[in-house]
Amino acid sequence: MKQTFRILAINPGSTSTKISVFENEREVWNLKLSHGVEELAPFEKIVDQYDFRRRVIVSELEKAGFGISSFDAVVGRGGVLYPVEGGTYAVNALMLMHVHDGVQGEHPSNLGALIADSFSKESGCTAYITDPVVVDEMKPLARYSGLPQLPRRSILHALNQKATARKACEDLGRKYEDVNLIVVHLGGGISVGAHCHGRIIDVNNALNGDGPFSPERSGGLPVGDLMALCYSGKHTLDQMKKLNKGAGGMVAYLGTNDMREVEKRISAGDTHAEEVYEAMAYQVAKEIGFLAPVTNGSVDAIVLTGGIAYDEKFISWIRSRVSFIAPVLVYPGEHEMEALALGGLRVLRGIEKARIYAPVIP
Repeated sequence: MKQTFRILAINPGSTSTKISVFENEREVWNLKLSHGVEELAPFEKIVDQYDFRRRVIVSELEKAGFGISSFDAVVGRGGVLYPVEGGTYAVNALMLMHVHDGVQGEHPSNLGALIADSFSKESGCTAYITDPVVVDEMKPLARYSGLPQLPRRSILHALNQKATARKACEDLGRKYEDVNLIVVHLGGGISVGAHCHGRIIDVNNALNGDGPFSPERSGGLPVGDLMALCYSGKHTLDQMKKLNKGAGGMVAYLGTNDMREVEKRISAGDTHAEEVYEAMAYQVAKEIGFLAPVTNGSVDAIVLTGGIAYDEKFISWIRSRVSFIAPVLVYPGEHEMEALALGGLRVLRGIEKARIYAPVIP
């Protein structure tokens, strides 16, 4: 078997494209390309950005001395596909059609599979995606909401959650498939998942209004009051959607989604900002407690990750409320590029088999 595999990881975001080159587990090069509003303005749909984003990636790789033919695999960020189980998926024609058409919605991550596939066809290597946001491993009981028309859905930061869960298991000296974890991604959106024996069996819908409020999302809201607001005549449907995602949470309370700005206000003596910030931590702690019974109280560790996990004050607020449930482990930052590369590496090494994207379409 080949000893060293070279893997290209591609992660398209709303205003950036992250690219990394790994040789086995070691990242040997990385770059974050920022895209200004004026650069993206000509493109009506996100999929229309494909040629532009691909060109800049190729240009930067050539500058760094990496030929397209030098990669053993290309792994793109998984898009908003139909629900699938976790794992690494070989890019196929059905997947390409679904991300191109935006069957579950437009999102920059839809470009990941399209760009990876183009590199694959040019170089002859295989294209993959790993743990897309639509990973759905929920138990049947977790899907009930109270109305059959509105089943609970699994949309979360699956890539970072699964990668960080594996890191925690390494530190615990345990296998991911043998433990119960509650994993919390603390970013622009907040997802809290119950990982039981290698599967995320329950999680809040972090995209569409469930769980804790976050820097820019409202989270779960009082339903009766929400219905009254919807029919008050004060807001259009698009405005309500924006309040849910983009203008909710900390943006609604404090006018910013930048937690560094919130920390500055607190340091300057802004007690209201501190109360709102602590309220977000309070809601995260409640969501962790909400999931503990899912494992019958058998939680091996609570794992906190994401950008906000760098803030020791915020983490201390959560830790003080949930440490009675299980030890709290903290892994600040997002480990998405490493997660993409390692997903491809496990397949190249034969540790896992690449999954086939063939979803049951609702």
